Amino acid sequence: MCGRSSLTKTEKELEQRFNATFYSEDLERYNPLPNFNIAPTHICPVILSRDATRINVLRWGMIPSWSKDIKMGYKMINARIETIKSKSTYSSAISNRRCLVPLTGFYEWKKSGDLKQPYNIFTTDQEIFTMAGMWDSWKSPSGEIIYSFTIITTPPNEMMANIHDRMPAILTPEKESLWLDESLPPKSVIKLLEEPYPSDLMSAYKVSAKVGNVRETGPELVEPIDLDEIN
Repeated sequence: MCGRSSLTKTEKELEQRFNATFYSEDLERYNPLPNFNIAPTHICPVILSRDATRINVLRWGMIPSWSKDIKMGYKMINARIETIKSKSTYSSAISNRRCLVPLTGFYEWKKSGDLKQPYNIFTTDQEIFTMAGMWDSWKSPSGEIIYSFTIITTPPNEMMANIHDRMPAILTPEKESLWLDESLPPKSVIKLLEEPYPSDLMSAYKVSAKVGNVRETGPELVEPIDLDEIN
């Protein structure tokens, strides 16, 4: 499960990385970057397959168009790759509503007995990397249209297996354009995710337990608490 993350770059750095621009009205309502503690229900920058020249802002936690209420989004912050293959819930989204979720890191908790130690995990070859996601739009009873997304997860690579039994589907730069290519059928794009991101291009270190508190948002959250434990 991927339930907390960070994006510590500015809007302009995102625009340069993806050669895309924010809508001005989105920037007016979007909580400005950097964000050191992104959590479900937060509004995040996302690049949609329908227009990769724009950076949209969507709610984390996908609310399918057929949902009866917004609470479904709490159950759909992640989508297991195995589930995408077998459930009709995702058939439409994986076909034509794929997206890139830019991040600079994500947090995961390693269990040791009754203790849980959070780690900051990131790629060493990309300052800003992307997770593979899917999105949908939902109309509330009051008529508001909410756009939301989910992050796809896969079995872990060797490094992540030491921390958790799942990891987000991180894309190499070469795979990003393929993931957004709506002409590719679901089976082809799912294959892009079956091989996890290389362990030797990722690193992790222990961080403060404060990251578990969504009200904590400062840069100290990404500071290592034990330099000897950096993978």
